[in-house]
Amino acid sequence: MKVLIVEARYHESVADALADGATAALEKGGASFERLSVPGALEIPPAIALAAATRRYDGFLGLGCVLKTGSFHFEMIAAESAHGLMRLGIEHLLCIGNGILACENEEEALRLADFSRGDAGGEAARACVALMQWRARLGLGA
Repeated sequence: MKVLIVEARYHESVADALADGATAALEKGGASFERLSVPGALEIPPAIALAAATRRYDGFLGLGCVLKTGSFHFEMIAAESAHGLMRLGIEHLLCIGNGILACENEEEALRLADFSRGDAGGEAARACVALMQWRARLGLGA
């Protein structure tokens, strides 16, 4: 199993914490991985779509964080990035773990991302591995 981790680096400390949990979970699940950095959460779905076209990966992991700014912009980014990942998964039968957090503030995001407390990156990675295993059991291949 080979996974592409696409991580938005906009909030670097949160991105690092998410990646720590995700990589640990992928290693434990027996998956190899590559990492790709993109500027923000909205760039994650198109990056996955481009990589999926190469057929080099069995699964994908989107990691990032969107913090509330008090404007509609926050809600739009959070919703559209999640919607983009869901569409890719359903329409293209891709195994995608969604580790994009939408939080009130950086403190909340760090708590959710931290490997020893929330482990959101690990949870997303385990979801991706579970989908890849389910696809294999169904005989659908990569």
